[in-house]
Amino acid sequence: MAAEMSVQPPARPRSRERARAGTAVGVDHVRGGWRMVGRYVVLVAVALLVLFPIYTTLVASLKPGSEVLDHPLLPGNFTLQVFRDAWTEGRLGRYLWNSTVVAVLVTVAQIATSLMSAYAFAFLRFPLKSFWFVVFLGTLLVPLEATLVVNRRTIDSLGWLNSYQGLAVPFFATAFGTFLMRQVFLQIPKELREAGQMDGLGHWGFMREVAIPLVRPTLGALALFSFLTSWNQYLWPNLITTEEKMNTVQTGLRLLNSSVPDIERFNVPIAGTVIAALPIALVLIVFQRQLVRGLTAGAVKG
Repeated sequence: MAAEMSVQPPARPRSRERARAGTAVGVDHVRGGWRMVGRYVVLVAVALLVLFPIYTTLVASLKPGSEVLDHPLLPGNFTLQVFRDAWTEGRLGRYLWNSTVVAVLVTVAQIATSLMSAYAFAFLRFPLKSFWFVVFLGTLLVPLEATLVVNRRTIDSLGWLNSYQGLAVPFFATAFGTFLMRQVFLQIPKELREAGQMDGLGHWGFMREVAIPLVRPTLGALALFSFLTSWNQYLWPNLITTEEKMNTVQTGLRLLNSSVPDIERFNVPIAGTVIAALPIALVLIVFQRQLVRGLTAGAVKG
């Protein structure tokens, strides 16, 4: 009977398989750790490249000019006198006010025009709508320099040189804002529009009570983007302002730089640059989440 029984081969030890599996997991874990270390090294290197100019600017603006020349990268006897000189000599208070007024006007106007045009392209029906939308987007391909001469002549003919309307009106509409808001409007379900019509809401009522509240994050991002773009304008204000009282902060920094010929006071314009950048940095810090939320709205579905 023992002869009739078949002889089975010995079972393969499972301990070896477990050991190999554990070794593979350990190798993958080590590789993942090294990948993570490499990513952090790259991030730190990029952060240093970005922060180094900011560091040198702050150090130069907080030290007397003679000490900056001797030790440009080392902290020393910090003083706020350089900022006081930049504020008074550069008339930065007036220029910051001009930039704020122009940026607010442009931001409000771009929000209004972008909302209305985007709503029309998203919900209204009219002949050749797609064609006109492509033409509208085509204006993004036209550089600002190509329209400077014509716009300058138009502003001069209207008597708007050295005025807030001359600085702001040419930028009251933006194709980028229209495109951005249209794409968000298209994500609104048609059922909401049909329900609004059944409740007696016209286009103005639907846009005010339904559409705008739904796209508020993207609208905030557009407002922030418009404000930053208008604040950093240099070429157009430099072209239509001939009176110092109407300069914006960007053109004012150029005047401050030319008014300080002494090499030992070269950090006065640098301090002026820091003062001009403070409002923008504050706006970005306060509205950073709003910007990210607005630009990523609709990117993830589900």
